[in-house]
Amino acid sequence: MAFDPRDLLPLRPAHYLILLALAEGDMHGYAIKKAVASSTDGTVRLGAGSLYRSLAQLQEQGLIAPSDWRPDARVDDERRVYMRLTARGRRVASAETDRLTAVLRQARASGLGGGAL
Repeated sequence: MAFDPRDLLPLRPAHYLILLALAEGDMHGYAIKKAVASSTDGTVRLGAGSLYRSLAQLQEQGLIAPSDWRPDARVDDERRVYMRLTARGRRVASAETDRLTAVLRQARASGLGGGAL
């Protein structure tokens, strides 16, 4: 039976935001933490415990994996583990985006929230 990314939905908000950050490129944990805070204008701040627990869960599900990519060794700490979004993770993030878009459409049609999609 083929993998259906919708089977993993809905994603936890932190998991979705991590996948979105990694869609921009391979990152280590602290860079992911900063990217999530930046993309949410500081409204979501992942603590170290929740970040690394989330990374472990996403890796267990095959949505992210350690990356072989490394920046220039002169500016990088060799202890950092860089993570990458897998093809499976990209499919799941895309399915979650579609799900959330449908939820927003329904909310707006009900008169909750402004703006158009």
